[in-house]
Amino acid sequence: MHSLGIVLSTATSAPPKEFVELGQIAEDKGFASVLVNEGRGDALACVEAIALGTSHIRVGTNIANIYFRHPFLAGMTATTISELSNGRMILGLGMSHRPLLESLGITMDQPRQYMRSYVTSLNTLFRGESLSSFHRPQKSAYKIPVYVGAVTVESAEVGGELADGIMPFLPALTYLTQLVEAAKSAAQRVGKDPKQIDCIVSIPTFISDEIEQARSAAKYNLAFFANLPFYRKQWRRCGFVDEVNALQEAWKKGDRRAAAECVSDRMVDQVCVFGPPSQCKEQLAAFHEAGAAMPVLAVSPVNEDRLAATRKALDVLAP
Repeated sequence: MHSLGIVLSTATSAPPKEFVELGQIAEDKGFASVLVNEGRGDALACVEAIALGTSHIRVGTNIANIYFRHPFLAGMTATTISELSNGRMILGLGMSHRPLLESLGITMDQPRQYMRSYVTSLNTLFRGESLSSFHRPQKSAYKIPVYVGAVTVESAEVGGELADGIMPFLPALTYLTQLVEAAKSAAQRVGKDPKQIDCIVSIPTFISDEIEQARSAAKYNLAFFANLPFYRKQWRRCGFVDEVNALQEAWKKGDRRAAAECVSDRMVDQVCVFGPPSQCKEQLAAFHEAGAAMPVLAVSPVNEDRLAATRKALDVLAP
């Protein structure tokens, strides 16, 4: 059985204690990792809580926003969690999205170059080297794998060149293969072993024996992400040009349900895991074949609340 993880969302109203409980269930069920995204909560703080409540499952971010923390703080926090968890920490990093950052008064300027400098700084800190004449850090006692959120080939190249791998989100299966190949090629160009470059991909997951209801939930979910320019750019590169054009027109009227109707069956088939557990397992295997060393379930509900959907996924999709 291939490695399988799950990502918990801080964009929900779930309290941190619930994350710890879900992490414990994932550990008991044999999942390889439990990761946390950064929505309305502090992903690294939640990861620390899960780390302290578990004993052997990998813990980490999918992803932490590089514009929310100075690399020194991100590096020292990741080192603390790594030591508390005896080396189980995974640090996934992302550039976020310009509309989100601007709404918070944060300027996004040359995000790919900033990611490059951010990962370089982290590598320096993890070696115990200082970024300045002050605050020389302690060398990390454990290897802390760093992953770069990659929705473009160019970002995947940063992950291959400077980090331990990539963390794509919402790629089509065929495009996922391109991202992995780009990361491995970049690693090889700088003298790294491309076989050591990893890919952890977060996949929207909708479990239901009613396939069309699962597909409908998936379309509504994907419609939301069409509001964000980076994902629209990725989907165009995936070949979903007509769908993206239609989605943009629907969103001009602020109508998410109309936007959901613009999401094609082909998009859902290529981007999501959905349907009954047996079909979901087949789709996860397809993502693995496309280059995902560790698929990660990003569970959304189908006619139920998110907590119930997450618990069900941990049960019926357990490795």
